[in-house]
Amino acid sequence: MNNQRSGSTALVLTTINSPNDALNLLADGCRDHGYHFVIAGDTKSPDDFRLEGANFLNIDAQNSSGFHLAKLCPTQHYARKNIAYLVAIRDGAKLIIETDDDNLPYSTFWESRSMIKTVPICERLGWLNVYSYFTKTNVWPRGYPLDELQNEIQAIGSYPIQRVHCPVQQGMANINPDIDAIHRLIYNKPVEMIRDGHLALGNGTWSPFNSQNTSWWKIAFPLLYLPAYCSFRMTDIWRSFIAQRIMWVNGWYILFHGATVWQDRNEHILMDDFENEIPGYIGNKKFTKILLKLNLESGIDNIYNNLLECYKELVAHGFFPKKELKLVRAWISDLKKLDI
Repeated sequence: MNNQRSGSTALVLTTINSPNDALNLLADGCRDHGYHFVIAGDTKSPDDFRLEGANFLNIDAQNSSGFHLAKLCPTQHYARKNIAYLVAIRDGAKLIIETDDDNLPYSTFWESRSMIKTVPICERLGWLNVYSYFTKTNVWPRGYPLDELQNEIQAIGSYPIQRVHCPVQQGMANINPDIDAIHRLIYNKPVEMIRDGHLALGNGTWSPFNSQNTSWWKIAFPLLYLPAYCSFRMTDIWRSFIAQRIMWVNGWYILFHGATVWQDRNEHILMDDFENEIPGYIGNKKFTKILLKLNLESGIDNIYNNLLECYKELVAHGFFPKKELKLVRAWISDLKKLDI
């Protein structure tokens, strides 16, 4: 499936908050455009949560969903979002768009999306600070290694333009893009991100991507899995590295594009964010080096084995405890029952 079709697109997020401006705007847009809207709650979510047009899943609803993962995944963690992915897939989603409860959509958020893009591409460049192509401010994505910030950035016009498969696409967020706690502790100022532009990264070029404004086509659904036994500031970042490594063996690209949302950021304690990001500051380069050493197999039929192999190796190196593997296997089992 290359193009988005009404009725086969799901918007997914998780929240512990009551409906706010962002959630109401997202619900309105989903109704207007025929999207399914699936929200995973948690133990701290309001008991009386009501949002017209949204399928809100409290913990009881998640646990009675029939998915094995629902009863294994720890509560009070961003990874409860995994159950919302599964429900969206069970309900017929061919394209999942994920965001957070503090992101407000521009009109462009609702425009049709295509998996196949003709865009500038870069490969085999090591680490690349993608944000440098989408803002004039000196910022970098959360999860980007600090010792790679001095890397030379090529002009966008120097990259070849090709037609490529991009089953995962990361949009920017304006005003409060997803940057790390160090940058916010030092500067903590709004950041203007451009609302156009595209760049696709392929084999050998690393960049973290997040869950703030991200599109996933069906062929990449197995890669949605968010690890649960790690810091919530690392779960989507470490997922992104695993996803990229598996995408490379299939010849897929991760597309980055301009801002289609702006963030009115929820309250955060920045020193807590910093503490939760320490495993990434210290370990992200080792994490990716471990992934590069794996002998993964190409092809859709091997995507589950590849996912499990990545986690086994990362468990062996201490990035996750062994109990993470039980969740990964449950995720795979649940998806297979859905014929994914």
